[in-house]
Amino acid sequence: MSNGHIFVGELLGTALLILLGGGVCAAVTLKRSKAHGAGWVAIAFGWGFAVMVAAYVSSSLSGAHLNPAVTVAIAIKTGQWSHVPVYLAGQLLGAMVGAVLVWLVYLGQFQENDEPTLGIFSTGPEIRNPIQNLITEIIGTMVLCMLILTQGLNKELGLSGMGILITSLTVVGIGFSLGGPTGYAINPVRDLGPRIIHSLLPIPKKGTSDWGYAWVPVAGPLVGAALSGLLFKAAF
Repeated sequence: MSNGHIFVGELLGTALLILLGGGVCAAVTLKRSKAHGAGWVAIAFGWGFAVMVAAYVSSSLSGAHLNPAVTVAIAIKTGQWSHVPVYLAGQLLGAMVGAVLVWLVYLGQFQENDEPTLGIFSTGPEIRNPIQNLITEIIGTMVLCMLILTQGLNKELGLSGMGILITSLTVVGIGFSLGGPTGYAINPVRDLGPRIIHSLLPIPKKGTSDWGYAWVPVAGPLVGAALSGLLFKAAF
């Protein structure tokens, strides 16, 4: 894969990921949305479907990492780091583009907003305890990364395209099982890119962007990714 293909694939795929994932959060949260109040089940499935669409679209260009944690875990597994900066750049820019698209889709609802909107764009803890929140993100990311790394042991699975579907359903499962405490970022740019956009958008009464918490959904997934890569090398 060339750097150009990687950058375009990750930008496009991550933009789709955030458009559809952030879109379901907006649909459930904003009062003038037909899906208002649909709840956590809708959000977990929405993010799983978002991963599926984004990965199918971008897999032939970049391998559909769509997540710096996945990129780091794969780099530790393979020892190949040369393309990592290109992956990360495409992912962060794509996440920001996706967040802007969510805002445009729900522009009318945002213009009539009367409560904080950060939860549409980024994650936040139900109980603010940085150590607990960090551990939650580490464990959730390890589940995701170990699933992705071990798929490489079955070449037929990758050729059939079933790996993408399995990953998507795993994201749904993580949401149901481990997403309650923090909203399960398990992806640094999924949180950071939209948080940056939230801080810049002219949304009425949008509230704070909570930069004091922003390090947790970045550091946690990266630590989880590193531990997953090391565990994979030790076990397999």
